[in-house]
Amino acid sequence: MDLRATIVVLRERLEALSFDTDKAVQQAVLLSSDEIQQLKDMASSLRNELENLRFEKDAAVQRATQSSADEIQQLKNTTSSLRTELENLRFEKDAAVQRAVQISADEIQQLKNTIASLRSGMGN
Repeated sequence: MDLRATIVVLRERLEALSFDTDKAVQQAVLLSSDEIQQLKDMASSLRNELENLRFEKDAAVQRATQSSADEIQQLKNTTSSLRTELENLRFEKDAAVQRAVQISADEIQQLKNTIASLRSGMGN
């Protein structure tokens, strides 16, 4: 009878060990499942954050590009305006020089006429 009692005790221990092993496996699977889900959630969160950063970067690049394009257009407009103003100033300067030359030529002619008149008046 000792042998049967030993077998029963050993069988109960074996069943208890089997139960404990199954329980440990289930806990390990559960922990692994939780960790896998946490890693999936983290990967999804990081993916979303990366997409947001890409969107923000693209938006910043687009704003910078637009700002540069606006500045370039403003500089072109300013350049055009300054070029027009410079051309107008050149035209005005040329006209003023032309008037001064004409006035001088007229004055020279008047002086020549006065000299000629004085000479002819002295010759009489």
